[in-house]
Amino acid sequence: MQKIILASQSPRRKQLLEWAEVPFDILIQETDETYPDNLPLEQIAIHIARNKALAIKQLNDIKIPVLAADTIVVLENKIIGKPKDKADAIHILSALSGKQHQVITGVVILYNQKEIAFAETTEVVFHELSMPQIEFYVNQYKPYDKAGAYAIQEWIGVIGIKSITGDFYNVMGLPVSRVVKALQTL
Repeated sequence: MQKIILASQSPRRKQLLEWAEVPFDILIQETDETYPDNLPLEQIAIHIARNKALAIKQLNDIKIPVLAADTIVVLENKIIGKPKDKADAIHILSALSGKQHQVITGVVILYNQKEIAFAETTEVVFHELSMPQIEFYVNQYKPYDKAGAYAIQEWIGVIGIKSITGDFYNVMGLPVSRVVKALQTL
């Protein structure tokens, strides 16, 4: 597979591409993560990913594929962002406790004049989490850079997730098998 540019500083996306043995370089550019109010949830993640990919593509007219992604967590049709602080992380995890939510990752690949864009949705259900469990996780793992205030591959995922329907790796931040299939079509 030809080398790509990963337009993300996410260590999880980096790890997933390494596991898939996709050769890549990382290039990031600060981008606006706002979106029009009327967008459907899946389109929000794609819109943000597209802005990330375009920012890199416009840097110096890159001649190899640019891959960008954005992951959002949705509870009861509301986007749950990254926590602002410890109290917010505890609040978010308390809200997710015992409930089903969606993890949506928007993916955009730009290559020459071609764009591949899609969203992957995974349903996640948490067990009821006790306050000591939530506080332990937040204190130990400091999930401030994670949408929904958690990482499925960490302690909270191991003990707290009751079920998932869909792509596990999507919850980590990248539906990597679908990305590889898309890259192979280029």
